[in-house]
Amino acid sequence: MKKILIQLDTDQYPSAFDEIAAYDADVDVVAGYGGITPDNMRDLVQGAIFPRGPDGLANTAFWVGGSKVRDGEAVFDEAQKLFFKPFNPSIMLDSDGSNTTAAAAVARVRGAVELNDTRAAVIGVGPVGLRTAELLRREGAEVTMFTFPPDAMKGSHRRASGIPVAQEAGFEVVEPDSSDELDTAIAGNAVIFAAGPAGAQILRRSGWAQEGVRVIVDYSAAEPVGVEGVDRGDSLEDEDGVLKFGALAVGGPKMKLQKACIRKMFEIKGTVLDLDGVYDVALEAL
Repeated sequence: MKKILIQLDTDQYPSAFDEIAAYDADVDVVAGYGGITPDNMRDLVQGAIFPRGPDGLANTAFWVGGSKVRDGEAVFDEAQKLFFKPFNPSIMLDSDGSNTTAAAAVARVRGAVELNDTRAAVIGVGPVGLRTAELLRREGAEVTMFTFPPDAMKGSHRRASGIPVAQEAGFEVVEPDSSDELDTAIAGNAVIFAAGPAGAQILRRSGWAQEGVRVIVDYSAAEPVGVEGVDRGDSLEDEDGVLKFGALAVGGPKMKLQKACIRKMFEIKGTVLDLDGVYDVALEAL
């Protein structure tokens, strides 16, 4: 029986990136659907889970994607409401690649330094930043989140919409007024993750080249990179006692993890890969 992955994408067109990753993970057929919302998916989901019968659903799985994480979360939750035993296929959420990106990075850092009882800073309160913070907290780190300094945003700065979301999740959010203020505010953190937008350098070398910093992670690969002095290809390279982890070096484990998650769904029927589920796979695979 062929392995079929049902791609539920909240954008107009299903992601080619996700489709290619699925085929590289040995899926036989990817059925991609765009423009998915919680209100228009019922017939599609039910049409996918019934034809093969309960046993055949071991070879059918769902992947929720798209660029808007909140929309993806709503589709992910609604899809599971349409499942029922024994018609309960596997499903994964990875909108904007945020779950696999954060899980891959934190898992690799976890393998290099002790995170429990460690102070950690996450710069950026968007989806990847928030998921990174949640996983660091799971590992026992004391996490503070920071917004981008206005002077780093080249006139496009506005108050981050993710601040209330981060605060509702229980994180302290610090809003520095300048790069100088950010440097001062992150002092004392052993682990720093920079989750900035493409093409904006949000952290200077002076911010991470401080006493006590052990790891600096940059998620942005566009020019200029998000962290001054961190090369895209740095794979926990040591510079004066600080391990540097660049965006392209994060990307390799992220792709490995994405494929491992897809394979996992076809190994165990009914697998649910939310952020915690994806991270569990990361700890096994990476």
